[in-house]
Amino acid sequence: MTTLLGAPTTTGSRIAAIGGFRGENLVTNDDIAGPINSSDEWIRQRTGIVTRARADHDTTIADMSTAAAQDALAKAGITGADVDAVIVSTVTHFEQTPALATIVADRIGATPAPAFDLSAACAGYCYGIAQADAMVRAGLARTVVVVGVEKMSDFIDPTDRTISFLLGDGAGAAVVTASDQTGIGPTVWGSDGGQAGVIYQTRSWLDYRHEELGEPEEETPELAEEVSQMRTPTLRQLGPTVFKWVISTIPGVARQAVAAAGLTLDDIEVFIPHQANMRITDQLTKLLKLPDSVIVARDIAETGNTSAASIPLATERLLREGTAPSCAVALQVGFGAGLAYAGQVVVLP
Repeated sequence: MTTLLGAPTTTGSRIAAIGGFRGENLVTNDDIAGPINSSDEWIRQRTGIVTRARADHDTTIADMSTAAAQDALAKAGITGADVDAVIVSTVTHFEQTPALATIVADRIGATPAPAFDLSAACAGYCYGIAQADAMVRAGLARTVVVVGVEKMSDFIDPTDRTISFLLGDGAGAAVVTASDQTGIGPTVWGSDGGQAGVIYQTRSWLDYRHEELGEPEEETPELAEEVSQMRTPTLRQLGPTVFKWVISTIPGVARQAVAAAGLTLDDIEVFIPHQANMRITDQLTKLLKLPDSVIVARDIAETGNTSAASIPLATERLLREGTAPSCAVALQVGFGAGLAYAGQVVVLP
C-alpha cells in the first residue's frame, strides 16, 4: 500500500509584481573617467552606459532590498504577512551571517517566513525565480518574494579599468505567487567553475583578515599583478574572455529556455538579458535573430550593471514606463561570475 505524504499538487506559479530601488545618485561617465584615464566617449562606445546609479554611503543593501520588496508587495496588493518565503540573491552582503534575507523578511513584516540568500552573481535573480517557482509547485509556499540586490560601489577599485566603470547599485524584487496557469517556464541553468578566474575577487576576505592582523599571505603572481593600492578585496574581470564566453554560450541557453517553455523565438515579445554591457545585449539580440517587434531591455544605459539586480530593475523600468505591456511573454537570461547562467520564459505581471 502506498501512503502519500501530503496531497499532490499541480499548482503553477507566476510573477504577480515587480518592484525596484536604484541608487540615489546618477554618476556620469565624466565623474569616473579620471581615475581610469578614460573619457565619456570611450565608455559610451564600449559599454553603452551614460550614467550608473550609485547609492549613498549610508544606504545599505538591506535598505535597498526592503524598498524594492515593499514596492513589489504594494503593486501586488498584499503585505508581508501574506509572504511564505523570502529569497535574496547578492554577492555584496559582506557579512557571513546572518543571511540578508532574514533581515529583509523581518523588515517587510514576513516573519516567521523562511528566508535564505543565494550567491550566483549576475545569474542570481533567475536562480531565485527558479527556486520560488519550485517552492510554489512543490506546495512549500504560495507567495515568495525574490530579491536581487547589489551595492557594487562597495566592491570596486575606482582605478580599475576592467569592470569598475560598468557597475551600479540597486535592488529589484518579484512577488511570485501560485497560479492556475503557468507564468514561469522551466529554468535552463548551469555553471562552469573551470572559468572561475574570469570574473574574480582580488583576494579572499580571510587573506585580508590575516594581513590586517599582521599575518600577510604568501606572495602570489595574482597578488603581484594587482594594480590597486586599496587593501580591501575588489572585483576584476577578463573582459574579452567574458564577452567571448557570453556570445558562445548564452544564445544556446536562451534557445533551450524558449524550447523548454514549449515556445519558439517568434512567440517572445520581450527580451530581458542581464544588463552587462550594451554591446553584449546588441550581440545577443542579433545572434538570436529576434523579430524586430521584440522589445529589448536596455536599462544598462541609465542604471549601469547591477549584477543580480539588473534583470528585475530592467523589467521594472519596462513596465513602469509602459514600454512592455502587462502579460507579455518575456525571455530573461542571467550570466556572469562563477561562471554561472540561468534563463527562463516568464509572463510579465
